Amino acid sequence: MGITAKGMITLFVAFTVFDVEFAELWYTEIRSWIELNLDWYYIGILAVLMFVCFYLSFSRHGSIKLGDDDSRPEFSTFAWFAMLFSAGIGIGLLFFGIAEPIFYFDNSSPWGYPNNPFADRAQLTELNEARAASAVRVAYFHWGLHGWAIYVIVGLCLAYFGFRKKLPLTLRSSLYPIIGDRIYGPIGHLVDLLALFGTIFGIATSLGFGVSQMAQGLHFLFEIDPGLRTQIWLIVTISFVATFSVMTGVGKGIRIISEWNIWLSLLLLAYFLYGGDFQWLLKLFGTTVAGYLKDFIPMGFQIFSEPGEASWQGAWTIFYWGWWISWAPFVGIFIARISRGRTIREFILGVMFVPTVVTFFWFCVFGGNAIHQELTAENGVGTAGIIQSVKDYNLPAALYGTIDQMTSIPGLNWAMAALATFLLATWFITSSDSGTLVITTMLSMGHDNPPQRFRVFWGLGIGCVAAALLLAGGLPALQSATIATAFPVSVVILLMTFGIMKSLHQDPGTVSRPAKTFSDP
Repeated sequence: MGITAKGMITLFVAFTVFDVEFAELWYTEIRSWIELNLDWYYIGILAVLMFVCFYLSFSRHGSIKLGDDDSRPEFSTFAWFAMLFSAGIGIGLLFFGIAEPIFYFDNSSPWGYPNNPFADRAQLTELNEARAASAVRVAYFHWGLHGWAIYVIVGLCLAYFGFRKKLPLTLRSSLYPIIGDRIYGPIGHLVDLLALFGTIFGIATSLGFGVSQMAQGLHFLFEIDPGLRTQIWLIVTISFVATFSVMTGVGKGIRIISEWNIWLSLLLLAYFLYGGDFQWLLKLFGTTVAGYLKDFIPMGFQIFSEPGEASWQGAWTIFYWGWWISWAPFVGIFIARISRGRTIREFILGVMFVPTVVTFFWFCVFGGNAIHQELTAENGVGTAGIIQSVKDYNLPAALYGTIDQMTSIPGLNWAMAALATFLLATWFITSSDSGTLVITTMLSMGHDNPPQRFRVFWGLGIGCVAAALLLAGGLPALQSATIATAFPVSVVILLMTFGIMKSLHQDPGTVSRPAKTFSDP
């Protein structure tokens, strides 16, 4: 399968780079058709996965161990949370934590559709605190329980079949209750190739887009040109560090960097609490969480029919559901890899609820500070410059623009901007090394310790893909292609869900399967 994977990726990159405009048009048309015509399908899938997660949490199956009955967790609870958070969402908090709530708060419709249909329908059209609460609540909706339910189901299926049923830790194993030993044939290869595609190109596109924010940070700090040359050097540096990290294994490099990410992120969060209006943020947090708990179910079933609102839903909600789904094989396999020995109930509550609460607080503090700056701007509401950055689609500038206005203490804003830039790099490193571990695990048929040559090849390969596409201008096209793959992946996830429910009800014991040998990298 390794040779097939290399050939598929090479052909796909060549197709995209050869004629970027044609590739982007083709991918975008597929993505647009999915977003406009399959909104009901994605909304239905998320509802089903949410129900299954809640059911399993409180069912008699919740006490089943992900492994042998006497197995114990490999990592401490803190290390476990740090690694699953780093792989699943870390970089998104910095990239979208300010820009997304600010966009929903704005009311100017700069991109041809409403900024926030939920607020508009509630007659919250003025830039005030009520619209601010709605903006943060919509951000919660896209980054909350719905998205993490996808990761929970995929990770749970893989951990259950991998550690309790002794099958390979690959996506194909979750289909064993449905197709049996045929998972080792063409169907299983196709499923794993789909997961490889999503992992490699998902990380490559995120790395390509993320270096733009890091380059913007270097420009803010040192007035370095944030152009293409700087971005390529950043990709090279991150790829080498991530490859070294994955070579040291989960228990060393990945775990250590993930834990440091959490501590440094808490330091940056403390700065935002210190520089912001603490009482206002605390009130906003309580209001928005209560509103989310009240509305997240009806919001999850909402299908807009008006043209402008439907365009917003396709561009944001359906885009996010597709993005979560396309990343699910990568994140699910990694979370499964670090979750041996935990119970199903512990796994679901830990993976679904803890990151959601942390994410909500982060969006409230970061996005809330930016919104508060706009509400209290010296020249009037909406004149702080952060909204304008988002209107101009300069999302990296929104983060640094907010930091720059936090305090008047000399040097402190600069130091925190430097910390944010460093965190962008380390969050990307943990995403890249986690992705490399997932790829090599699948190519070695679920082996806990894939060969080092696999790790080096694919660790550096992800960086090469990102650099090649960035140079050719093909990253936006590939982002659309990655979202388009969410549709077939979603079908696999539904089959996985059926498979684990069937297995839990019929055969809670262990089944040994024959070991498989390594394939080519």
